Amino acid sequence: MDAKINVFLPYVDENQDELIKELERNNLIKKIFLVSKEDILLPSSKCEVLKLNDMVSSASVKRFAEKSDAEYSIIISKEVNVSFGYFSIERFEYIASSTKAGMVYSHYFDKLNDKQINHPVIEYQAGSLRDDFNFGPLLFVRSEALKEAASNFTEEYKHAGIYSMRLTISKNWDLVHIPEYLYTQTEVDTRKSGKKIFDYVDPANRGVQIEMEKAVTKYLKEVGAWLKPEFKKVRFEDADYPVEASVIIPVRNRERTIEDAVRSVMAQKTDFDYNLIVVDNHSNDGTTEILQKLSEEFSSLIHVIPERTDLGIGGCWNLGVHREECGKFAVQLDSDDVYTPDGKTLEKIVNAFYKENAAMVVGSYTITDADLNVIPPGLIDHKEWTPENGRNNALRINGLGAPRAFYTPILREVKIPNVNYGEDYGLGLSISRNYQIGRVYDSVYLVRRWEDNSDASLSIEQMNAHNVYKDRLRTFEFKARIEMNSKDAH
Repeated sequence: MDAKINVFLPYVDENQDELIKELERNNLIKKIFLVSKEDILLPSSKCEVLKLNDMVSSASVKRFAEKSDAEYSIIISKEVNVSFGYFSIERFEYIASSTKAGMVYSHYFDKLNDKQINHPVIEYQAGSLRDDFNFGPLLFVRSEALKEAASNFTEEYKHAGIYSMRLTISKNWDLVHIPEYLYTQTEVDTRKSGKKIFDYVDPANRGVQIEMEKAVTKYLKEVGAWLKPEFKKVRFEDADYPVEASVIIPVRNRERTIEDAVRSVMAQKTDFDYNLIVVDNHSNDGTTEILQKLSEEFSSLIHVIPERTDLGIGGCWNLGVHREECGKFAVQLDSDDVYTPDGKTLEKIVNAFYKENAAMVVGSYTITDADLNVIPPGLIDHKEWTPENGRNNALRINGLGAPRAFYTPILREVKIPNVNYGEDYGLGLSISRNYQIGRVYDSVYLVRRWEDNSDASLSIEQMNAHNVYKDRLRTFEFKARIEMNSKDAH
């Protein structure tokens, strides 16, 4: 059996010696490169030290490519100890060879307190542009593809090297997922952040975000999916709207929080008329009775119970926005959240539509507990959004912010996916293809984190399902933008 694989792994300590011995015994492994900042005593004759500061920078990727003198390269991109399943290295090689893939990845196990836990990962698709897409720590890369990616760097990345590498590989090669559990990962460096050998920067750090945006922008330009900062003008109509703005709340079984949400709307201070449309999706816990009582107190509260029983959150939004009572602008509020107590949320959002000639406006929010006490990370302002490149970077990030608000005629035209997750993100992508999205960077919304949140304590399988759907929305939009640019070019 020919040795046709080089291995690149971050070396932390002797806890990895068993892994290295396992690799040394495998006849497919040609060389093991131990990435370290310091000199180390080599545990194997197959080992060589690569003095590098990290595993993810463009400098490191270039060095891996330079050293890759075998057909394939295994890159362990994180500080974990890996133990391979029975003939799993052979399985990686067989699939890579059979499919001519540029990169192969698989399901894996997490080992926690001597317990082995399944960690499935999802299929890569054209819209899998998130920089946090989880391939697992083990990347099985065709060295030819690795060298192509390394030669494509036009600037130095401290954080976005691996991200840019896989984007580049995906242009000419398939990224193949093996739905089999081929290895186990165990964290080897258990010291607190700030003291690890490779102490990767918090992904929320602005510097990381800037690099990731540069990488995805470069890729989108290369494949014809990048959009110039040129937007259709929004022509705001003055007639045929009963009010200037309507807040829309879809709700099902939120007796604990719905009154807070409603009262936060009714406390808004504006120089225009607004109303509140609550689409009560057949609640059976007391929510309906609370809303009936509130509608007696507030004449501008429109309590709607759908005739249909097949509506998700998106479907409830469609029902609300297509009602004749809906105003010129439709503004989101979730049934367990509230607007900030200053009463200026609607005013700031409506002003942003006119100021920025936007078809959609996104605010900023503060994370709180169930009792509305601020909890970390506090303010989420999505300042990575820029008017010039926001709609391109939107294909990389996993959300646009809250609350979302829409110019009603455009929202009625686009329609809202009848789902319970990701519908607002899909709208943002679709609308931003043609129109500017306005931003409010003040906190205008309080988002509760509590046990009944729709995104509380999700299992890996549930998170994967959400990510598959959002990636699919990106795929739709990615292809639509390529098609639009192709038509414009002709």
